[in-house]
Amino acid sequence: MTVTVAELRGIDLFDEVADADLEPWADAFEERRLERGDTLVTIGETDVPFSILLEGRMDGYVLVDGREERDHHHDAPTWMGAILALSGNEARVAIRASGPSRAAQIAADRFRDLLFATPPAFQKVIRVFGPVMARLEASQLQREKLAALGQMSAGLAHELNNPASAIVRSVHALGEQLDEGETAMRALCALGLTDSQMAAVETVRQACEAAPLQTWTPLERADREDRLEAWIEAHGGDAEVAAPLAETALSLDVLEGLAGVVPDAALEVTLRWIAGACAVRGLRQEIERGAARVFELVSAVKGFTQMDRTPVAEPVDVGRGLRDTITILRSKAASKSVSLSAEVDPNLPAVQGVAAELNQIWSNLVDNALDAVGPGGRVAVSARGEGGRVVVQVEDDGHGIPAEIRAHIFDPFFSTKDVGKGVGLGLDIARRTIERHDGEIEVESRPGRTVFRVSLPAEGMRSSGRWSRATPRIQIEE
Repeated sequence: MTVTVAELRGIDLFDEVADADLEPWADAFEERRLERGDTLVTIGETDVPFSILLEGRMDGYVLVDGREERDHHHDAPTWMGAILALSGNEARVAIRASGPSRAAQIAADRFRDLLFATPPAFQKVIRVFGPVMARLEASQLQREKLAALGQMSAGLAHELNNPASAIVRSVHALGEQLDEGETAMRALCALGLTDSQMAAVETVRQACEAAPLQTWTPLERADREDRLEAWIEAHGGDAEVAAPLAETALSLDVLEGLAGVVPDAALEVTLRWIAGACAVRGLRQEIERGAARVFELVSAVKGFTQMDRTPVAEPVDVGRGLRDTITILRSKAASKSVSLSAEVDPNLPAVQGVAAELNQIWSNLVDNALDAVGPGGRVAVSARGEGGRVVVQVEDDGHGIPAEIRAHIFDPFFSTKDVGKGVGLGLDIARRTIERHDGEIEVESRPGRTVFRVSLPAEGMRSSGRWSRATPRIQIEE
């Protein structure tokens, strides 16, 4: 049984096509009978043929986190696969029969010949292509946002765990230290030191707290502790007090001065109280640093997502967006032992735009760069003002962009990632977003150095009402 012109008349793609022009189409179709579960299109398939569904129903499946999920369906009579047949890209969707069905297919190259020779059908495909692209772009943008949020959540949980754990440990140690300090204070008061002696003790304590906290290497700390233990034991004290004093900047000269005022019998209690005061100060600063890090991470997430802002065009601090992006993706870089750095001009002008959309661009470019480099690689982000524009560069030292794909990296549905890990709309969406902001994107690549360069007009420099459609400039060095 073959496909007839009368059957093609029931498919809206051919509504405006004359019968004589439909005959080559009918002759070109190859009929297929399918039962429930039979596959019409396979994920990863290339040169996907154009299909029509004459009877029955087809279900569409996409890969989400490595597993297939039903995404949409097609009811007869309808047509499918025009975009894939035109683009030549590999299929990112599987089409299978949900029951007994009758379909027909035309090879991709033959379909293109027939479509270009049939203007009404070609125009119909183009008219449908726009809404389909918009739906796919919106869907992919949402998925990328969800994926970014997933990465962000995992990275944030890891990043928050360190300062939160440090705060908990420090608070526990602070409670113990305050108890010990109270005991030492009662013992100190019981010694009956003179006013001049107490003044000397207070001077040492203040000197300890005024000095910046020292970061000693394990060897330096052990050496200081050994010297302090020897000095304290020589003055009849308990060497245990040497450990907290070793963390401070107190020198033996200062302690010698104290020993010249306070008798040896009172020296141990005095040093224990001073060590406790220094330890409390150090724990307080550790808690402050931990809380500041938590605040920094929460602020970065809030700034990255713009969760408290309506998505409207306004002056945008690109530098802050880049720093928030770096903070969010730093855990991914650390997991690959990749150096991730940012250099932002402190006098960088603002740009007029939607902050959340621009942040999505930076996230996409930096995330792609991290994927492109191997362990021990480098990703460098920079932003500067240049001739009334803000220029952002994302550079990596990965393998570069192969010459055979250099002209397609901004094409919709083009992806070098494994099937199920992206549908190839990330850079296309980035390009479209940059164009909406009256900007440009350029790429230079060679093995060991790839640079994506985004240029946006500084606030007040954008041409009113002008939406550019610039072609991305791609420069590949073999």
